[in-house]
Amino acid sequence: MPNSSLVARSWSQLSVTELYSFLKLRTDIFFLEQKIDEEELDWRDAEDSTEHLWIADAAGTAAYLRVLLDVEPSHRDARRLFGRVVVRPDRRGEGLAQQLIERVIADHGQEAMVLHSQDYIAPLYAKFGFETFGESYLEAGLPHTLMYRAGRESTK
Repeated sequence: MPNSSLVARSWSQLSVTELYSFLKLRTDIFFLEQKIDEEELDWRDAEDSTEHLWIADAAGTAAYLRVLLDVEPSHRDARRLFGRVVVRPDRRGEGLAQQLIERVIADHGQEAMVLHSQDYIAPLYAKFGFETFGESYLEAGLPHTLMYRAGRESTK
């Protein structure tokens, strides 16, 4: 496995190079690979409460996700959600997405969380206590399911 490091930053802490690196990965995967033609940049990236987590290596961003905080809960008591989970093709199968999710759970596991999962990846989130709710639906032309995880007592 190449030398990698996990990085977490808010919008105001990002360098232009960091921002470019993970936005390029997101557009390469979502737009070019998955052919999603819906808007990728939605300004949620720039919110003060948004956390950007990624694993960097010599080639740039190897894996990425963002954590959002909604003013009102989107399901039950879940105000925290994460998404835009993406792994560069040459680093898939190494558990990088799992490392990022583990960090989110370590930092926010005491809070209820919700996510919109592409159906094929839902089993990964289930390993972390996320449960599906509602009907499967199409988002950007791909099958998705909503998933919820109750908050846990902090172990910190």
